[in-house]
Amino acid sequence: MDTPTSVIELAGRDGLRIVATAAGDPADPPVLLAHGGGQTRHSWHTTTTHLGRNGWYAVSIDLRGHGDSEWAPDGDYSPAAFSDDVVEIARSFDRPALIGASLGGMSALGALGTTVGDPCGRALVLVDVAPNIERAGADRILAFMGANMATGFATLDEVADAVHAYNPHRPRPTDLSGLRKNVRQREDGRWYWHWDPAFMTTRPFDDEARIRADRSGELEAAARSLTVPTLLVRGRQSDLLTEEGAQKFLAMAPHARYADVQGAGHMVAGDRNDAFNGAVVGFLAEVRETSR
Repeated sequence: MDTPTSVIELAGRDGLRIVATAAGDPADPPVLLAHGGGQTRHSWHTTTTHLGRNGWYAVSIDLRGHGDSEWAPDGDYSPAAFSDDVVEIARSFDRPALIGASLGGMSALGALGTTVGDPCGRALVLVDVAPNIERAGADRILAFMGANMATGFATLDEVADAVHAYNPHRPRPTDLSGLRKNVRQREDGRWYWHWDPAFMTTRPFDDEARIRADRSGELEAAARSLTVPTLLVRGRQSDLLTEEGAQKFLAMAPHARYADVQGAGHMVAGDRNDAFNGAVVGFLAEVRETSR
């Protein structure tokens, strides 16, 4: 039996409206989940409900410009903007555990890096992301996101084909209803990704190398400053976070735990959800026990 969920609204930086799905008892310790770039809060559905069944109040957010959350009126989709949103939302709870995949993970790490003296979260789970990632893997993600950004898709079958081409190791879905949560249908009848195109078009592609280097430096500093319990989860077949990149992070944060999930790529939770949920729930149970 699935855990009941509810849709709630939260406030990010400057009051930006952030939509979230919550599962569990609000009186239980909170967990804030942040998805990857181009995804929505629904990518965490199974994990959110699993946490809600296991004594946590799990809140999965749509990042700014994604899903049902408000688009940034000034087009600000900088790393700092995402991290500031996480800080604001986390401060509205009692120091939630932070779980972030890819962009969500970088945002959570950045949020803790800017609140070192008074951490906005009680624990951190990074999902297939660290300060040092592979450029080829990042470029493949950007190419996937940009390929149909302007033209959209004629049918949900075309959406499914595109997703399967990006993740060929995962079976192509036969039930396409779940895809409706990651796309929206416009008046022209075509389906478009459910995020603000400015998320991509405002990126400084002409100076991408410098931007990435600057961001890596900021995240390295944040990693070295971590004091909260930390778990890094990597998909063993990931082309974004290599074993070398994971070990570099563990050297920066030597207290961090590490889970290397076999049979999973960059989308760890989707590829091996049971293994992912087991690792995360076990880790968070220890965090809860030691914080009593």
